[in-house]
Amino acid sequence: MLIEIVRGDITEQKVDAIVNAANPSLLGGGGVDDAIHVAAGPSLLAECRQLRATSHPDGLASGLALATGAGNLPARWVIHTPGPNRHVGQVNPKTLEKCFSNSLYVASRLGATSIAFPAIGAGSYGWSPEDVASIAARTIHEWFGMYSHSTSIHRVVLVAFNDEVETAFRKAFETPRVESQLVHGP
Repeated sequence: MLIEIVRGDITEQKVDAIVNAANPSLLGGGGVDDAIHVAAGPSLLAECRQLRATSHPDGLASGLALATGAGNLPARWVIHTPGPNRHVGQVNPKTLEKCFSNSLYVASRLGATSIAFPAIGAGSYGWSPEDVASIAARTIHEWFGMYSHSTSIHRVVLVAFNDEVETAFRKAFETPRVESQLVHGP
């Protein structure tokens, strides 16, 4: 498994699946969720509305994950996973772990070979970049330890939206900054 840490815009990543730190409503929100919905275009919102009208009338609970098409994004799929919101008392790190592991599981079931994650829960949901990065590193390594023999995924990209998140990801994954890691590709 190749792990890359990049500073940039998750909507521009050339991977099979990008993970959306989704609003539980599945109908868009702020931050990463808004950026993904804007870049993907109206087909993503239409697909999310269809999910709300059929299989997920109450939205999606924190820690769960599901996939939709990616609309105008360079990815094939968007995997939606609402992170836990510390501001409303959702402070259990196990829920954040499930965001990462369930997203990997969904991507693997789709046959994705590459996946890009944002800092789920950092930002408006109140988790510190250090906590998110530590949980992401532990969960991703444990997941691959269990499923490396059966998953199609061989490349994981962690996309940092600012210096603080990038530093936290690099520390947690023990990955120094190397300019060649900024190359985008499948």
